Amino acid sequence: MAAVEQPLDLIRLSLDERIYVKCRGDRELRGRLHAYDQHLNMVLSEVEETITIQETDEETDEEIISSKKRNVEMLFVRGDVVILVSPPLRTGAS
Repeated sequence: MAAVEQPLDLIRLSLDERIYVKCRGDRELRGRLHAYDQHLNMVLSEVEETITIQETDEETDEEIISSKKRNVEMLFVRGDVVILVSPPLRTGAS
């Protein structure tokens, strides 16, 4: 495995692999990374988007959390919405 010397090296090593991206607005993406740039603009395919919605029941004042999921074939992610990028889990020593 190549060395990670700078932060974007970790992203480079994840090209053509499934990654997890946490975005602003309580959105989470899981998809295959095809391209990225220094601003963390990304092109993902086979994307599963999860949107978490928090609402308050006006009668009981209880917090209701729900989520919506959708699948997208190809998606452009603008870098300024990205909070976190997690590369695929790599196991094994060789």
